[in-house]
Amino acid sequence: MKRRAFLKHTAKTATAIGLGTFPYHLFAGEQKKYAQDIIELGKTGLKVTRLAMGTGTNGWGKSSDQSRKLGIKGLGEFLQYAYDNSVFFWDSADQYGTHPHLREALRYVPREKVTILTKTHATTEEEMRSDLDRFRKEIGTDYLDIVLLHNMQSADWPEHKKAAMDILSLAREDGIIKAHGVSCHTLPALKSAAASDWVQVDLARFNQAGVSMDSDVQTVAAVLKKMKSAGKGIIGMKVLGAGKLANHVDESLQFQLAHDFIDCFTIGQESVAQFDDLLKRIPAASTRG
Repeated sequence: MKRRAFLKHTAKTATAIGLGTFPYHLFAGEQKKYAQDIIELGKTGLKVTRLAMGTGTNGWGKSSDQSRKLGIKGLGEFLQYAYDNSVFFWDSADQYGTHPHLREALRYVPREKVTILTKTHATTEEEMRSDLDRFRKEIGTDYLDIVLLHNMQSADWPEHKKAAMDILSLAREDGIIKAHGVSCHTLPALKSAAASDWVQVDLARFNQAGVSMDSDVQTVAAVLKKMKSAGKGIIGMKVLGAGKLANHVDESLQFQLAHDFIDCFTIGQESVAQFDDLLKRIPAASTRG
């Protein structure tokens, strides 16, 4: 069976993949891909590394596994280590409480050499203006590369969040941010993101088992292809199914790498050992047959 035909299989088949029946040969690429590959993110003009440093594992209440376990200095040094190994895409959010940790890393890393993504729950103009000012102070930067509306769930989020979206559009014109978009957590929200001309970047849940996703693999893939064809930048998340696919890392990486509509992906890591392991696994997974 060819790869294209396989991708049309049902969610039931995709779930079986996640349980350990992954057909590596159907997802094997011809050229190796690396965590450090520099990717153009949609039509934003931004360049990112294929792997983003996720700082929000179990992120809620202004904290995450990374911030709780590593602290400001530890996570700052970890981000510096990633930069020293040519991975310069940092994934943060107000909800994770990791802005001060990025600030710590910027003590050692040139600001213009990294791409910083963060996320906001702002809805009103006042909330968004306040968040943009506060985020930049917390991180210690004059500008933000990517700001996403965090965790959209309703189909009408473009109407509900219009005031905040307008401020982000003005901020992009003024050079305060370089791109804006959303992260989605339901299929209706994802479809609205695909239809919205305002969305430049989408953070999408995607993995081979359909775990912690907005719908089954086939359905989500179709929406993401539409996004890609419209020039939106797509960042994969929940690559390991919120930890449920932790015993299927190689399969999860190969599945992510095999889909051209995924520009790059974010994975939460908590140690140098985990990071080094991913640097080895990603190129091996990209061509495994």
